[in-house]
Amino acid sequence: MKTRLSLILTILLAGGCSLAEQPYGFYSTGNFYQTEADAESGLMYAYNALNYLEYLRGIWYIGDIPTETMYAKSDEPGDIHLLDNWTFSANTELTWYYFKYCYIGINRANTVIDRIADCPISDAARDRILGEALFLRAWNYFNLVRTFGRVPLSLSAIVTLDQTTPQLAESTEAIWEVVFKDLKQAEDLLEVNKVFGRADKVAAQALLAKAYLTVASGRHYNAPGYRSLSYDPDAYYALAAEQARKVMASDPAVYGFDDDLLHIYDVTAPDGPEHIFIMATDRSGTHEGMYTKIPLQFLPNNSAVPIYLKYGDGRLQKANGNGWGVFIAEDSFVESFLSTDKRRTELIHRQFYDQYGSPITLPSGAKYYSAKYVDADFIGERTSARPYLLRYSDIALVLAEAAGPDEGYPIVNKIRGRAGIPDLAPGLDLETFRKEVIKERALELAFEGNRLFDLRRTGTVTSTVREASKLSEEDAAFYPVPQREIDLNPNVDEENNNRF
Repeated sequence: MKTRLSLILTILLAGGCSLAEQPYGFYSTGNFYQTEADAESGLMYAYNALNYLEYLRGIWYIGDIPTETMYAKSDEPGDIHLLDNWTFSANTELTWYYFKYCYIGINRANTVIDRIADCPISDAARDRILGEALFLRAWNYFNLVRTFGRVPLSLSAIVTLDQTTPQLAESTEAIWEVVFKDLKQAEDLLEVNKVFGRADKVAAQALLAKAYLTVASGRHYNAPGYRSLSYDPDAYYALAAEQARKVMASDPAVYGFDDDLLHIYDVTAPDGPEHIFIMATDRSGTHEGMYTKIPLQFLPNNSAVPIYLKYGDGRLQKANGNGWGVFIAEDSFVESFLSTDKRRTELIHRQFYDQYGSPITLPSGAKYYSAKYVDADFIGERTSARPYLLRYSDIALVLAEAAGPDEGYPIVNKIRGRAGIPDLAPGLDLETFRKEVIKERALELAFEGNRLFDLRRTGTVTSTVREASKLSEEDAAFYPVPQREIDLNPNVDEENNNRF
């Protein structure tokens, strides 16, 4: 789904084509999927939906800006401050963009799923391509249901006008069931085959673990948007733990903890052991989406003169000096880290330097900025910085939270030890331990797009985020379905748009 206009012009016609042109993205059995290369091209088209600018930036606009971890610079234009201040509405453009591009990704995945069965290719190739397409459909519905709640459900490719206004899902549970089913099938179809920018069996297991944990904790904490689900929390905690164990049982030479904290965020090592699913972008690309400008959002401006980060060992790292400084870490959040925590001292910076290691004063003043997205070999504004879509430590913490203290302590302490801080206090009961794991997630996964969803599934948005305290937890549970969808799809209106 999307708006009827967007569906016609963006999904079926795509990229600014005129109505007289052959629709790019509309495939018939006569003109596509005759070979494995055709099917691969369709799959890459589905992956490419992740690279849309508004979708990519939505990771932080939605996952981090509305939380206690970071805020937007005061003169940043657009709707970002509506999210920052919790004054958004159904007319907020940034949530509409995210909604729209999720459905573009879903339709492209649906096209692959619908057409791959009749493609004359080997069974192994068919299984792999179908498994990846199912993963991508699940990925987008996972993000939609966590962000908006009850949304339209479309499980076939859109090829005619009357398909552009699908029905709302019967419930959020119906959407979760699609996510679970798609990921279980993807897990069965895929092999462990780590390829930069692609999903494999471990990615399917990892996302399924996060999905199970989301509904388990949502039910456990009686969070709005989850309390009506029929899932037994203990049973789904067990399922989350089972899937996360599969991830952690993978070949450690392929997937595992990276003992070097900074190496996780090294743009030259996208195939590092921590990276389960990472976006395929590179500074050599010819247009934004193929490369990214992510560091410009996370770094301050120095009148285009490169700035340098200084690490604990005295090493200097070059970074863009033409940053926009959009995303600024909250002082109170940074100061919640232990003073010796490397995730603070190495990955969050307030002081910057010139090429000789001398401190510099920036026009924006002394503010905290994340250094997780830095590319020392940037080419102007083009960088290889990438979002961390699924990371090994994230899934390890899923296991710790789901399984509890007996299995979870060594995991949490491994992560804390890598950061150079003491072990978690011993002897915690299950409930207290789980809350400590969620706190650890905030520190370990800071600025990676996870925090808002952890707050929502635990029903703690309004008690954690100052700007949200004026709302009820029910109002903070989801963003409203965009007004453009309500206006243009008769199946989505104010009366039947029950987000829960």
